[in-house]
Amino acid sequence: MGNTFGHLFRITTFGESHGGGVGVIIDGCPPRLEVSEADIQVDLDRRRPGQSKITTPRKETDTCEIISGVFEGKTLGTPIAILVRNKDARSQDYDEMARKFRPSHADATYEAKYGIRNWQGGGRSSARETIGRVAAGAIAKKILKQVANVEIVGYVKRIKNLEGIIDPATVTLEEVESNMVRCPDREAAEKMIDLIDQTRRDKDSIGGVVECIARQVPKGLGQPVFDKLEADLAKGVMSLPASKGFEIGSGFAGTLLTGSEHNDEFYTDETGEIRTTTNRSGGIQGGISNGENIIIRVAFKPTATIGKEQKTVSKTGEETTLAAKGRHDPCVLPRAVPMVEAMVALVLCDHLLRQQGQCGVI
Repeated sequence: MGNTFGHLFRITTFGESHGGGVGVIIDGCPPRLEVSEADIQVDLDRRRPGQSKITTPRKETDTCEIISGVFEGKTLGTPIAILVRNKDARSQDYDEMARKFRPSHADATYEAKYGIRNWQGGGRSSARETIGRVAAGAIAKKILKQVANVEIVGYVKRIKNLEGIIDPATVTLEEVESNMVRCPDREAAEKMIDLIDQTRRDKDSIGGVVECIARQVPKGLGQPVFDKLEADLAKGVMSLPASKGFEIGSGFAGTLLTGSEHNDEFYTDETGEIRTTTNRSGGIQGGISNGENIIIRVAFKPTATIGKEQKTVSKTGEETTLAAKGRHDPCVLPRAVPMVEAMVALVLCDHLLRQQGQCGVI
């Protein structure tokens, strides 16, 4: 329960951060789609630990294995199983956390819910669970590209109080990947890297905002009333570890405008297509995509596990302190970019297939 996401394009992730491995089962993938482990590995490499001095030093290649559902380089239409084995787990770093709860982490809530928890690295609450999402998202991206030429690009927009100046309409993957923090604004990126590195040396952590744009999204995706496209996007990205806020289009800033200032007026372009002059709606109106770019933002809190000593309690309720050991990101934002992209891709792919099934056309 709670480990499965999607309707027609459905994924179930499995595994713990310090167990034998993690992965995903994908059900509902159409047959005859060309897929290889190399296709999936590209996004897993963007997500993996140990990329740079501003990420966790845990050394994992995160090499994926396709166990089922693909034959001679093409999907069979049957469930696809993808496995990534854990190679560099250091469970001994978490011995103290077996007895003490990390502030703002899932330790206490998992204990309250289940009466048992895997304290080695956080188990299912670890960001390592997102490997399965990113692997499935890579396949979802291929379907979206093949069927509707959809392009999804995520990037770091803000780290703490440092914000990049970025045009979502023109930003490219190459610009995003040009630096370790994944902010296309080079000047802001350098300052962000310095801030994260200093925070790491201080044994602390910081948060920020990832922005993501989906281009060429067909009109008509979304299922009123409870499966509105933005509602499913919000659920998808807010299920990511450390996520704390969601915006689409104008977001909270739109509350400062009047209706006449905020409304996206219509016009007909040279091809006869109905378009909007502005895009404060963020590509979705009435819960349904309108053909404009979908633009969302996701806020991520500072990483909960830090090396500074903090007040906490033990499992038996005794007051104590904890200075966490282990290898953790001082800022989750650079590695969160492919995670956000994956969840956006999974939602759009699922709704694309649902639209095909309901209306027969895209």
